[in-house]
Amino acid sequence: MEVKDLGEVRLETVEGRRAVYELLRSSRHIGRVLIARNIKPSDIIVKIEALANKRGIRIDRVERQELDDISQSRAHQGVVAIVRPYNYLSFSEFARGLDIGKNPVLLLLDGITDPQNFGALVRTADAAGIDGIIVTKRRSAPITAAVHKASAGATAYMKIVQVSNLSYAIDALKEMGFWVVGTSEKADRVYFKVDFRQPTAIVLGSEGAGISRLVAEKCDYLAAIPMKGQVSSLNVSVAGALLMYEALRQRW
Repeated sequence: MEVKDLGEVRLETVEGRRAVYELLRSSRHIGRVLIARNIKPSDIIVKIEALANKRGIRIDRVERQELDDISQSRAHQGVVAIVRPYNYLSFSEFARGLDIGKNPVLLLLDGITDPQNFGALVRTADAAGIDGIIVTKRRSAPITAAVHKASAGATAYMKIVQVSNLSYAIDALKEMGFWVVGTSEKADRVYFKVDFRQPTAIVLGSEGAGISRLVAEKCDYLAAIPMKGQVSSLNVSVAGALLMYEALRQRW
């Protein structure tokens, strides 16, 4: 649900205690913070209030029903921040800030439409030291309250780029010196045999279709995750965590 605030500017919500806390710790603009009346005191509520007061951000105590009415995630935990829509980076802006000499690792998402998976991938990318995430304008989950909450607030820190065409972005990354690794259950190479100690872009596709044919053809390598059980695939956020942490392990 969109929220109308001063001047009828379109605003959105960030919901949940951890997500709002991390948002307050970041430099992102926040209109105001709503906290349920009679909420049970806790350390994180105290920290939220202290950070909001330090930054001069208005805090409103409201009935829980009001939070229920504006909540997108339906799991606001009694805390909601009112913010402007997420501001994606442009590819050119992001590329200018990359230092290829430091062997950055990027995450490219091809058709990830589930906000829970998207948020979980953002959270893991932040933890694993990924330098940025690139998503497409179409066939991708937008950054909403559900994504903010699933990321545990990592959306406040991770650089997220939105492009019209992922294949074109891959071409540009290759020209910069990146190697592109896609995931495929049919690949001959297992993911822990890939050298992640060079500038690398990891491509993940949707659980159903995987990465698209055109994107797969752009990859330098396709890598598989060994599966010994009866189920043929992992949740995409789990698969992504394995590859991102393998990159971190090799660089440790």
